[in-house]
Amino acid sequence: MSNILQTITPVTHDLGQFQVRRALPAKERTMVGPFIFVDQFGPAQLDIGQAMDVRPHPHIGLATVTWLFEGAIDHRDSLGSFATIRPGQVNLMTAGSGIVHSERSPQSERDVGPKMYGMQTWLALPDGKEELAPAFEAVTDLPLLEDQCVTARVIMGELWGLKAKTTTYAETIYAEILLGPSGAIPIEADADERAVMLVGGEASLDGRALNLYELVVLRPGTEMVLASGHGGRVMLMGGEAFSTRRHAYWNFVGSSKERIEQAKQDWIAGRFPKVPGDEVEFIPFPERPLTRSED
Repeated sequence: MSNILQTITPVTHDLGQFQVRRALPAKERTMVGPFIFVDQFGPAQLDIGQAMDVRPHPHIGLATVTWLFEGAIDHRDSLGSFATIRPGQVNLMTAGSGIVHSERSPQSERDVGPKMYGMQTWLALPDGKEELAPAFEAVTDLPLLEDQCVTARVIMGELWGLKAKTTTYAETIYAEILLGPSGAIPIEADADERAVMLVGGEASLDGRALNLYELVVLRPGTEMVLASGHGGRVMLMGGEAFSTRRHAYWNFVGSSKERIEQAKQDWIAGRFPKVPGDEVEFIPFPERPLTRSED
């Protein structure tokens, strides 16, 4: 029996000077543990003067997790939070009952041509926590596992006996694994659901080559070995399986379609709070959102 349960080829959105690859939600699967949205972007370098400018937009019922391999992003939100995200720092923004944020390239990046390479994921909030008060944290003191041929950083949860300080609302695992030539590391079997994504170089799982940017869902309860002959970068993600269904529609996630509809109407009516320092622009509600777990 194969240790690979499912492979998901992401939908690629070409944004001109860089690409965004969306693996979740997909027709084949909507979640892996609490992960309900998985975007990988880059690697790319934009022209001087160009930038990433994601105007203010709302979220409910989820926590966003931003992780960069290269580049920098300025985060602002309606709580008044401001942080420049850089490699090695995880930004966790808890939307809960509702938050608005923007993501833009810093001026220092615009002056030299912004680098774009990283991950944007959303974690659905579990039952009883969907309406948490909004919150924001930036964590840099993340545990690191190192040997001669492997460097693995635990972004969320506990792996290889190391536990990240990042807040989790459901059982969550999330890590970046850098494999050098002939590097190998075990993928533990503890989490209900797990997946890996090769985001650079080459790697194999129990001898089966991984395809670049594919989300590979692993069979529960089986420990596997991730290895590379020449070097690669792999993201590991997953956690507890949700017993109740989550719906995703535009930037909203929830167990209740009625709650998502209310959030839609609140955004259209201007009832969400503004983002200090970025109050002028906003993203209107789209007629047909690209992100949705069902029609």
